[in-house]
Amino acid sequence: MMILRPIRQDDFQELLVIAEESGHGFTSLPLNEELLRNKIERSVESFSKPTAKAGDEGYLFVLEDSESGEIAGTCGIEAAVGLDDAFYHYHLSKVIHSSRTLGVYKAVDILTLCNDYTGATELCTLFLKEKFRQKFNGKLLSKSRFLFINQHRERFAPTVIAEMRGVSDENGNSPFWQWLEEHFFSMDFPTADYLTGIGQKVFIAELMPKYPIYVNLLSKEAQQVVGEVHANTRPAIELLKSEGFTFNGYVDIFDAGPTVEAKVDNIRTVMNSGMRTVVIGDAQGETPLMVANQSIADYRAIVVETSTDCHDDTTIILSQHVADALKVKEGDSVCVAAL
Repeated sequence: MMILRPIRQDDFQELLVIAEESGHGFTSLPLNEELLRNKIERSVESFSKPTAKAGDEGYLFVLEDSESGEIAGTCGIEAAVGLDDAFYHYHLSKVIHSSRTLGVYKAVDILTLCNDYTGATELCTLFLKEKFRQKFNGKLLSKSRFLFINQHRERFAPTVIAEMRGVSDENGNSPFWQWLEEHFFSMDFPTADYLTGIGQKVFIAELMPKYPIYVNLLSKEAQQVVGEVHANTRPAIELLKSEGFTFNGYVDIFDAGPTVEAKVDNIRTVMNSGMRTVVIGDAQGETPLMVANQSIADYRAIVVETSTDCHDDTTIILSQHVADALKVKEGDSVCVAAL
């Protein structure tokens, strides 16, 4: 059984393995032992912290194989970005160059540095080991966060965003960054990406171009990747699109990968979720349902396969084994969403 739960201190070695496997461009998991330990510590504190508003909390989850104990992947939520450090994006928009006298009209794309998503909740740190990319594991890892956000609305912002990994090669070379590096920086993409991951962002404000960048002045290679995702990230963005997330022209300042957004109330899993009362019994079937408890520090989410006649609008039948995994008992309420 695959169980999603909050990360613990003793998950450090497994998180280090995931950081190594994730490779270049995965800014939220830098390959730095001290910083990974700090991320775990911050997450543990966030889950135990009483709060009634979105602040500097960072929630990190892991997907665990209950039989082997192996950690299959991780995902995270930042409650509110940009409150302590500036949260930068480029916004892709248009300017019009026209002259009636000369009969010239031309629309030109520009990139403008901005902090428009300050205060938004961010989905982040989603990575699933390759051997576990099967069945419902990816959906559980990604979508379970929507149930957590929905059940604890006071901890999060009304707008949720996700920065998608942009195009880079196997060595971490980004066509977009290569253009920036040539004209404004003297460091390669992996170095800049790593510095951002460890929190050293001041160089962004110091060295980034202050004025809008005309996209047609970029190299042809850089122009082609603006708003495009890394091949490994395509399933993730398609899943988010199916949940109602949209791209509104915001791209990453390093690799120009797209940032997508949605209002919590408009997320498909949130709209289609509901509360059910647990009944312990023999639950068998083929219809997959995502089920999560209502806890914070002891949050658990799993996928159960049931039949349509195993539950109605108010109850759901769970085996004792599944109920134990969810840390619930008969009569408790759980949140349920179809996959």
